[in-house]
Amino acid sequence: MKSYPIKFTPILKERLWGGTKLRDVLGKEISSDITGESWELSAVPGDVSVVANGPYKDKSLQELMDTHGAALLGESVLSRFGTEFPILIKFIDAKQDLSIQLHPNDELARKRHNSFGKTEMWYIMQADEGAELIVGFNKNVTKEEYTANLEKNTLTDILNYEKVKEGDTFFINTGKVHAIGAGVLLAEIQQTSDVTYRIYDFNRRDKDGNTRELHTEQALDAIDYEKKDDFKVAYTKEKNVSNTMVECPYFTTNYMDVEGHLEHDITGRDSFSIYMCVDGEAEIAIGEITEKVRKGETVLIPATTEMVNLISDKAKLLEVYIG
Repeated sequence: MKSYPIKFTPILKERLWGGTKLRDVLGKEISSDITGESWELSAVPGDVSVVANGPYKDKSLQELMDTHGAALLGESVLSRFGTEFPILIKFIDAKQDLSIQLHPNDELARKRHNSFGKTEMWYIMQADEGAELIVGFNKNVTKEEYTANLEKNTLTDILNYEKVKEGDTFFINTGKVHAIGAGVLLAEIQQTSDVTYRIYDFNRRDKDGNTRELHTEQALDAIDYEKKDDFKVAYTKEKNVSNTMVECPYFTTNYMDVEGHLEHDITGRDSFSIYMCVDGEAEIAIGEITEKVRKGETVLIPATTEMVNLISDKAKLLEVYIG
């Protein structure tokens, strides 16, 4: 396999709650004023990313996996997931509050939907004054208390609200009730899964006057009703090293503050690597091939790569791989 920083054409998604920051802040080519998501790297059926640069231009991510297997993914990743790309990478712009939701764990998702569960993390790229997330409950609740609040339209009274700013990072494990609040622009790394249980949508209606489907019954045995302070990620920001943010069975994410020229040895990782540029811009070089990434862009590095050169006056990157 040819090893170079592979870029993909973003898959843009209009959402009821979307806005214009993906265009105005991240420079995406978008005409719509309600674009909520840019899928940067996806192998979700029907939404498979297509290469935008280099020798593999116009090939799909699925074609690369089918053709190159372990050279792209890594032997350990291939043995665990086959040629199903295990994570989905997005940028999300919430002009309005997203619905309150949660995701089932692997066991429940497999039984009900023949799918993986959905563990995810968020890195806040920009937040309007006073912007918040909902993460978990503000007290321990029983299933009966939860149901009573849902019926009385008082669910938000028992939820935990977190004010956010740039750089804040949150780990959302399965079962945790959550929602992105209005005014938040973030990077999301998640298991490849589209299984979401929506439990409350603020009684909103779409342009045709319809409410969105709720998954009230399915959610009941998928929710973690316990109040837990396990979601805010503390991490160091040392320059020119990989600062660990999240390590879980589904992905590892590091924060990299790059200034100058960094020779980054990734020998023996046995996984593809992903670099999401969350601020500034950088050149990513593998051998003689160089690709520039700007804020809001993402590249995929094949697993056979041993050394990545990162060159920047000032860039913040999220480095993602399967540990």
